Amino acid sequence: MGNILYLVAVILVIIWAVSFFGGYATGGIIHILLVIAIIAILLRIIRGAA
Repeated sequence: MGNILYLVAVILVIIWAVSFFGGYATGGIIHILLVIAIIAILLRIIRGAA
């Protein structure tokens, strides 16, 4: 489960970065998902399971 969550988080960050720097106007939902993705990545790093 942890690996899948980490993979989803990384994919969300990549999608957000591409849409942000590409100039594509995204809705607020992608920013909420980004926050969730960053929290998931930080929790994984803090727990030392990276």
